[in-house]
Amino acid sequence: MVVQVKPNVQHSSKMTEGSQQKVEANVLLLGAENVGKSALTVRFLTRRFIGEYGDIESIYNHNDRVDGREICFNIWDSLYSQNSDTQGCVTEKQLRWADGFILVYSICDRASFSVVSQQVRRIRQAKKHAGGADKVPIIIVGNKRDLQHRRTVSSEEGRMLALSADCGFFEISAAETYHGVLLVFHELLEVIRESRATRKGIKGIVRSMSAVFGRRRID
Repeated sequence: MVVQVKPNVQHSSKMTEGSQQKVEANVLLLGAENVGKSALTVRFLTRRFIGEYGDIESIYNHNDRVDGREICFNIWDSLYSQNSDTQGCVTEKQLRWADGFILVYSICDRASFSVVSQQVRRIRQAKKHAGGADKVPIIIVGNKRDLQHRRTVSSEEGRMLALSADCGFFEISAAETYHGVLLVFHELLEVIRESRATRKGIKGIVRSMSAVFGRRRID
């Protein structure tokens, strides 16, 4: 079973990319240690579950077809710093690189849930400071749903965090199912598309208004 909450986006059948054009999406995975970020990434890339990973930060490239369109996912599986001064921190380089974010916590680890909450605030504050769009493509993922007997974070808490931040939310088990992981990445892609379409629309309106007022000044 997969628990899901969708972000508040206005879906449109018209995307910014051409119908045959290859779409590229940079996806940054964040979260504390041992929450399953690498397992989730590898599950998406290979459909296989691998439970043990070393401290390795990697960027993967993965081609997929979604709704008949070729998609290139660039996935940055990040490491979490244990330095207390940088707890919840997302670097400027990561913020500039990413089109969308997957923030992962373990339902068995309340501290990892707190890390995700901090990271959501950090991303939104940084994007707002940089003059970015109000809507940032973020999906919050509660992993290890198969370990119900060790649960310390309720599904309701995860849903409420996502709703308060206007993020998507999934509660999944990367160990048990590929389908839930696939839904996470495809939903983030949809939110990224909507964000791009919104930015393009705003830029078009600004250009149109500039042209109108420019002509008035000349007249």
